[in-house]
This record gives sequence, structure tokens and C-alpha cells, in this order.
Amino acid sequence: MDIKIKNIEKSAILQLKDEVQYQDGQVVSKTLAQNQAVSLTLFAFEKGEEISTHESDGDAMVTILEGTGKFTVDDKEFILGQGKTIIMPANIPHAVYGQERFKMLLTVVF
Repeated sequence: MDIKIKNIEKSAILQLKDEVQYQDGQVVSKTLAQNQAVSLTLFAFEKGEEISTHESDGDAMVTILEGTGKFTVDDKEFILGQGKTIIMPANIPHAVYGQERFKMLLTVVF
């Protein structure tokens, strides 16, 4: 299976939080890799923006790069700040909300 990182500079030291930018009233995403086994995506959420309740076929691991987000996993709420990580299990309902502006790295393993 061919996995390649895209949409980001290679052979350079990066701050992942600087690789995706906030936009008023939006959730912005930037895909770094995606295939049948794994997906890597950066997100920037404006305060008050959300991704409504949904499920994924893979385990979804989120690491907060900046700010604070609220995650609802199987009706339980979690508030995460910079440097914190949560794993949302496959086939379990979850949602994401911008408690304040925040950026995250989402890794989904299928």
C-alpha cells in the first residue's frame, strides 16, 4: 500500500499548527495523507464552529495543536487543550466543537 505525505513541505522542520489557517465562520481542513489504511488531516476551527455527530469506520486520534476544543464521544464530553490527545473509537458517535479557536491533527487508522 502506497502512503505518501502531501500538501506540506518535506525535509524541513515545521510547526504543524502553522500549516493550516483560521477562516472566519469556518472549519478549515488540510489533508496530509489518505488511503485505505490511514488518514492524516490538519483542522482549524473558529470559535463556535463544529462538526456534528457522526461515526467513522476507523479509530480517530486527535491531538490539539493550539487552543481548546470540545469533543463529545458516545454522549460524554471532553475539553482538550494544547498538547492533549483523545482517541475516538471506530463506529462510536462523536462530534467536535470549537470551545475557542483551535487547531488539531486528526489521525484515523482503518
